Amino acid sequence: MHDRERAGGTLPPGLHFIATPIGAARDITLRALDILRDADVIAAEDTRTLRHLMEIHGVPLAGRPLVAYHDHNGEAARPRILRALEEGKTVVYASEAGTPLVADPGYQLGRAAIEAGFPVHAAPGPSAVLCALTVSGLPSDRFLFAGFPPNTQSARRKWLREFAPVPATLIFYESPKRVREMLGDLVEELGPERQAALCRELTKRFEEVRRGSLQELLQGLEEAPVKGEIVVLVDRERNRKADPAAVEAALRQRLETMRLKDAAREVAEEFGLPKRDVYQLGLALEDKE
Repeated sequence: MHDRERAGGTLPPGLHFIATPIGAARDITLRALDILRDADVIAAEDTRTLRHLMEIHGVPLAGRPLVAYHDHNGEAARPRILRALEEGKTVVYASEAGTPLVADPGYQLGRAAIEAGFPVHAAPGPSAVLCALTVSGLPSDRFLFAGFPPNTQSARRKWLREFAPVPATLIFYESPKRVREMLGDLVEELGPERQAALCRELTKRFEEVRRGSLQELLQGLEEAPVKGEIVVLVDRERNRKADPAAVEAALRQRLETMRLKDAAREVAEEFGLPKRDVYQLGLALEDKE
């Protein structure tokens, strides 16, 4: 361990993942700044971006190694980071923006550290996925982050088709260059009436959230294209025919630990059914007991 003063106490040994702002620089957490200040070795997906963030918040590099770790150099950079951990040094890794390992090269680094027996820690913070979910207006009780769709239309449509029946809010990242084509494929594979939201430049100056059906969002892009970082969210299917046996089984399971009102609400959300109908089914089940 180095002998610099540590205002926040001794940093636990191991690899520390920190989340960095997706836009506004002040969104970084105090704990992340502490870790950046105290770590022996600093690794980053983009060293220039992290160096600038440290300068904004007055965190000196102080002669410590600043290691670039990204998709193109992971095989070469990982051994250097693992050697530092083996020497008992503390290492911090930061994504270019957001939470490490979410559409980020940090996954292989984390796996390698775990397999080698080193402690791995996480300091939670900014996340485009959760930020978009919060402002979308779509159900947040269950969601699935699917990442970036394939680039070609045939592969993208096949890939999107797999998510059509998932009973959760779907979250995708997409390039502004391809988002119009992607929405067109979503309309074809998931249906034009499925509710959705398109979020761009979250926490930045030109932040915008568009809400509506997939068809409405597609038409909106034709009239007013978008630029910047894009997150697309799609609601679960609301009009599919639910299997009565599956609905009853889900309701019975929840009634073991929940009140009828709460159980009915969750099952109604899961299957896209009117809450009143599920509640009445619950009453009938209770009468049979």
